[in-house]
Parts: sequence; C-alpha cells; structure tokens
Amino acid sequence: MIAILGIVLESGPCFGAHSNRGNIVIDIVNRFFGKTVSDGGRQATPGAGHDIRLAACALFLEMARIDGSFTEDETREILSILEGRYGLSADDAGELMAAADKELNDSVDLWQFARLINENYTNDEKLEIIEMLWRIVYVDGRLDQHENYLMHKLEQLLRLSHKQLIDMKLKVLHGQ
Repeated sequence: MIAILGIVLESGPCFGAHSNRGNIVIDIVNRFFGKTVSDGGRQATPGAGHDIRLAACALFLEMARIDGSFTEDETREILSILEGRYGLSADDAGELMAAADKELNDSVDLWQFARLINENYTNDEKLEIIEMLWRIVYVDGRLDQHENYLMHKLEQLLRLSHKQLIDMKLKVLHGQ
C-alpha cells in the first residue's frame, strides 16, 4: 500500500480542470506492477533481462534440488550455463544464483517464473531452457523420479509438447 501511495505521489496532481484521471490511475497501477501504458503493458520494463535470467535460474535451482541433494557438480553446471548462455562473469553468475534462490524461497510455485519466460522467450529459447534443465538433471548421470516429474511439469508450464521435451532429453543424452 505504501508503494502505491509513493507512486501516486510521484505521478503528480491527479485532479484538475484538464486532468485525465482514468489514464493516470491506469498509469499508477501499471507502474506499480512494472508495466508501461504506452506499450499496452506487454513489454517488460528496463532490467527485464535480469528478471528473465533470474526466472530461468530459479528453474535451474529448483531442478538441482528437487531430488533432495544439491551437489557441487550441479552448482558448477548452473554457473557454467549462466556464464555461457547469458555471458555473465563468474561473480555475476553467483549473484544471480543468490538472487534466484531468494526469489525461489519466497515463491509458492514455479508459475511466476514460467510466466516470465513464456512472455519473453521464443519457442526456440524455451527449448534451450529445457535443454539446460536436462543438462542439470544428468550431471549425476541419472534421472530421479522427482526430476522426471518436474521436467514434465515444466513442459506444461512452458507450453511445450512432450515430443519437444523428449527431443531435448535425447539431445543431451546423445551429446548432439
């Protein structure tokens, strides 16, 4: 509520002879939720790249810990993915992992992360995410039942087909 009040105060006077209260209220609400009026709320705000990377990293972390053990090999694989896919330095990758871990711990489910990815990634980019998730799964050389469940759940959340999921799995398993 305080944040909304701050946005209201920042937006200047809402009332007057020539004010357009409807647009101002919409602008206030959109700014509070991180969207802009001019683009219809569809385009992410500045820094959205960080949010998308954070969302992907949260999925990586969830996959790494879903089997009950988060190994050093899995940590190295996630850092390697963040450095390679997103061009982050080792320090930045570590900071992103810490931020994603906090967001993941504060969330009740994975939908918010999948939603960001769906809104900002192409189908091919989502397939890359699935491929990276399979890389994390197979760091230890085996597929745990919990990892299998989560992969199928993410297939649905990311609006991908079962064939696409299996194609990425085979790509990772056969090193294509």
